[in-house]
Amino acid sequence: MSVLVETSAGDIVIDLLVDYAPKMSENFVKLCKVKYYNFAPIHSIQKSFSLQTGDPLGPMSAQSDGGTSIWGLLSGDPRDKTFPALFHPKLKHVERGTVSMATAPHPSDPELRVAGSQFIITLGDNTDYLDGKAAIFGKVVEGFDVLEKINDAIVDERGHPLVDIRIKHTVVLDDPYPDPAGLREPSSSPAPTKAQLATVRIAEGEELLDEDASEEAAALAERRRKEREAAAQALTLEMMGDLPFAEVKPPENVLFVCKLNPVTTDEDLELIFSRFGKILSCEVIRDRKTGDSLQYAFIEYDDKQSCEDAYAKMDSVLIDDRRIHVDFSQSVSKLSDVWRSETNTKRKRAGGGRGGGWGGVNELEKWRKYRNEYDAPDDNEDYEMVHDVEEMRGQ
Repeated sequence: MSVLVETSAGDIVIDLLVDYAPKMSENFVKLCKVKYYNFAPIHSIQKSFSLQTGDPLGPMSAQSDGGTSIWGLLSGDPRDKTFPALFHPKLKHVERGTVSMATAPHPSDPELRVAGSQFIITLGDNTDYLDGKAAIFGKVVEGFDVLEKINDAIVDERGHPLVDIRIKHTVVLDDPYPDPAGLREPSSSPAPTKAQLATVRIAEGEELLDEDASEEAAALAERRRKEREAAAQALTLEMMGDLPFAEVKPPENVLFVCKLNPVTTDEDLELIFSRFGKILSCEVIRDRKTGDSLQYAFIEYDDKQSCEDAYAKMDSVLIDDRRIHVDFSQSVSKLSDVWRSETNTKRKRAGGGRGGGWGGVNELEKWRKYRNEYDAPDDNEDYEMVHDVEEMRGQ
């Protein structure tokens, strides 16, 4: 005999152990049949230990009576609200997904424990602490991922989930018990009562909105972090002289072409790309030592529109039996070279054309870890070596 429990976290299928716990199985399946558990909150989550539910209002509601058995629900007699819970000696809380009725001592007989409607599902293995306190009547056979999701829910200091996790619906897949007198199965799932709606903290729909907002905020924060990191790196390069200024951007009229055939030359490439507009420069990048093509090139057009037209038409085109890839250039090396040349020229002019120092300025000197040979002292210097006083004594 099985019952499908639909929750806001997902679906759980519970097999009932009717041979070992017939009375508790009957109580549970009949409560599910009359939709007694609909909208009941999962009101207690002990991480990697257990979850508890089954009270239609939950303990946070002042109107809650803790729940009632099917017989108390049908008769309305407070004496039928609970029934004696039987603990089968072979049933132990040894595995995750064990389902048991929550019990409490009988007011007049502490040795006798009684159950009502609330039940517990274990979220971890070896939860034998519950033996003798919760009476086992079933086990979860499907929906362990849902148990994992509930186990990871954020809870307050009392174990109440901050975002509502509720039983939405229950479906009895197999019921071998005859219906008790007065039981009427509703034709449709009943709507939550006003008292149940008053217990909502953060509803399921609000949870989704909050998750989306959190994801957007996280994405925005990550994007800003990357922007700050890029700006800091650019500023470092500017201070080192590798970039003219931190906000430098690649030119919009330069294309980057890669996956070229090694035999493709500058002239071939310029001839092919010249149909889109006037080309200012076309250079296949080559190895400095061997002169072999590195199979990529930069093409600079006279205007931005020609560059965009070439980008739209030439990507994946076959040139010399190779499908090339075309993209807008992200390199600023040419801009940096132009800026560096102009800056050094200005420094030389400021130095009167004497060409001294570094960059044409006498007061500047390029830092060197090791001095070159031409920096060695001349032979006509006052001294070439330094001797200790003890070494010079007697000479």
